[in-house]
Amino acid sequence: MATTTTVRVSEAEYREFALGDKTGDWELVDGLLREKPAMTFGHGRVIYELTVRIANQLDPNAYAMRINHARLRVSSGTYYVPDLAVIPVALEQRNLATPRALDAYSEPLPLVIEIWSPSTGDYDFDPKLPDYQQRGDLEIWYIHPYERTLTAWRRESHGTYRESLYRGGMVQAESIPGVGVDLDTLPE
Repeated sequence: MATTTTVRVSEAEYREFALGDKTGDWELVDGLLREKPAMTFGHGRVIYELTVRIANQLDPNAYAMRINHARLRVSSGTYYVPDLAVIPVALEQRNLATPRALDAYSEPLPLVIEIWSPSTGDYDFDPKLPDYQQRGDLEIWYIHPYERTLTAWRRESHGTYRESLYRGGMVQAESIPGVGVDLDTLPE
């Protein structure tokens, strides 16, 4: 189970704490620190497989990936650490100017992926979805490896999101041409 503090911290305190803590991946939810719990073997396997498959399809001159590392800033009181995030190299380059700073992004990203895990269940993703949408992330995927489903929310030109549920087969990212995953070949 995730550890959540009961004392509110400022954005600056969160950034300092997250950089100094070597033992966990801390998110900031409405001003409260929340540690991401340890994930199961199966969850780790799915993250690894997705990382390898997507990374092999990305143009490294255009995109970088983060695995449980990037902090997505929703507001001064909320930062999330998604399982996977695809980041335009231009945004990554901006962070290279301050290499000791927190790997954080306020700008919308092309693809954010969360994977269901028995250790977090549904409590982890449900509050994140509206916040990712508020950020304007172009495509948000929620993968349930045991059910072999992928739910995708894709930002439309007028700012709303279109939801699509996939129950197997190949799913193509619309925000990054040429990137897709075959749900039928993902490990459980």
